[in-house]
Amino acid sequence: MTLFALAYLAGLFTIVTPCILPVLPFVLARADQPFRQGALPLLLGLAVAFAAAASLGAVAGHWAVAASHYGRNIALAGMALFGLAMLVPAVATRLMAPLVSAGNRLLHRVEMYRSAQRDGGKTSSGASLLVGIATGLVWAPCAGPVLGVILTGAALRGPGAETSLLLFTYGLGAATALALGLLFGRRLAAGFSSAWTDRLRRVSGAAVIAGVAAIWSGLDVGLLTRLSSAGTAQIEQCLLTLLGNARAAEAQPKPQPLTGPLAALLQPRPWLNGPALRAEDLRGKVVLVNFWTYSCINCLRLLPHVRGWAEKYRDSGLVVVGVHTPEFAFEKRIENVARALPSLGITYPVALDNDFTTWRAFGNQAWPALYFIGSDGQIRQRILGEGSEDRGEKLIQQLLAETRGAAMTMPLGTVAGNGAQAAPDLRNLASGETYIGYQQTSGFASPGGLHPDTAQLYQAPAALSRNRWGLDGSWTVGAEFATLHSAGGGILHRFRARDLHLVLAPTSDANGGSRPVRFRVTLDGAAPGADHGADIDAEGWGVVQDSRLYQLVRQSGTVGERTFRIEFDDPGIRAYAFTFG
Repeated sequence: MTLFALAYLAGLFTIVTPCILPVLPFVLARADQPFRQGALPLLLGLAVAFAAAASLGAVAGHWAVAASHYGRNIALAGMALFGLAMLVPAVATRLMAPLVSAGNRLLHRVEMYRSAQRDGGKTSSGASLLVGIATGLVWAPCAGPVLGVILTGAALRGPGAETSLLLFTYGLGAATALALGLLFGRRLAAGFSSAWTDRLRRVSGAAVIAGVAAIWSGLDVGLLTRLSSAGTAQIEQCLLTLLGNARAAEAQPKPQPLTGPLAALLQPRPWLNGPALRAEDLRGKVVLVNFWTYSCINCLRLLPHVRGWAEKYRDSGLVVVGVHTPEFAFEKRIENVARALPSLGITYPVALDNDFTTWRAFGNQAWPALYFIGSDGQIRQRILGEGSEDRGEKLIQQLLAETRGAAMTMPLGTVAGNGAQAAPDLRNLASGETYIGYQQTSGFASPGGLHPDTAQLYQAPAALSRNRWGLDGSWTVGAEFATLHSAGGGILHRFRARDLHLVLAPTSDANGGSRPVRFRVTLDGAAPGADHGADIDAEGWGVVQDSRLYQLVRQSGTVGERTFRIEFDDPGIRAYAFTFG
């Protein structure tokens, strides 16, 4: 649209350029005729013929140039006869005879118009249109440097409707300026007597013949161009610059839409830590996509590294995106995720993937998962789980070096997480993730076994072997979690690991919020003391306020096999899963 607007403006300003002078006599010869029947068809014919001739010259080969040349000569001959008819009425009378030659039909129409003018003063729109077409053919080879830019762009664009429309728009701009001149000239002509009108007709005829002679001899593109005023040249140069800039902008390759997994990432969804990312935020960048969920211990232990990479390589062109794909139902609530982000120190963009759309688009299979995407938008590597952080940072440096064209010399980072985000003690880890909901549970040891989806009074096992667990009190065990119905109920687990974590959610109140629940932890029947986790004190006391993972045990000395027990002061608590580290 910018090009079309500027093309019209360029045509409009043609009225002040020397290039318009050879055309003015032909156009002003219609100044004494009604505008709709005389001037308007002429100007439309001029614009159409100009666009056709210029398009032909811009997009075709030598044969088109030759055809344009012959058409120009025919048009010049016709315009010369037209001028002679205006100058000498006898010539007009002789030219009224019907012409059978196809090459002379244009002249025949012109003289019929002149005959109608002399006999009854009525104007033929068809004749005016043909005169305009002839004028456009004459004008096309001389239209100034602005048109040169348009023709160059048209030639590069190739044949097509857009090319012709662009040239037609330029012609319309020039026709608009000429229309103003015609209207002004017609008013002047109305004030003259018939004698003066006849003299004006003869002068116009002489001017037409002189214009034809100038065009035929080449003076129109030589002398008149050299006589261009400084002001005209300045206007042309300004338009030339504007058109050139518009053409250069249009010639830039259009950004291609993102495809594949990155396109799925940008589908409408809630975003946290800022507005939704756009294609231009990712195009041409190295992107690290981290699939995680905020109560997953493995995800939490990877976070210090992801946060560090986001900060360290941000200025080098790395974009880190967190994709939060929930495991438990409470992790789907946007307010829960939003509350977790500041406590976890996450400031980079996080997309909520509650329906697993992005998970499936990436073909993901685990929490956490890292996808390393090059500046070409292609997934280069994938790392599932934790424990390959050095490899991940090397991949980031490799992709950034590829994009920047220079090696990355930064040393690999050393990251130490705190609390649940600390690296696991793999040497002493002998217990694995234990789900409490019946859908994925194992190792249940309370007498009488587990009763799915039924309120049941459970008893604590008299003894537990490693990796066995049990319930105490009134509980309903559902597919995903167990819900406590009475105060004083508890959960037991025999484990061997430095760290023990438990995913818990507080009870809900009548207003749809959550009510904190106090609890106490013991190890082998005693307060944990120095072995307490980040979410309890040395006496074992803690409070469930948010739905999340709670670190309840971190053995400070020799790691041994221990019996864990947690007891709740209030009903309504939901327990989801044990994890260890």
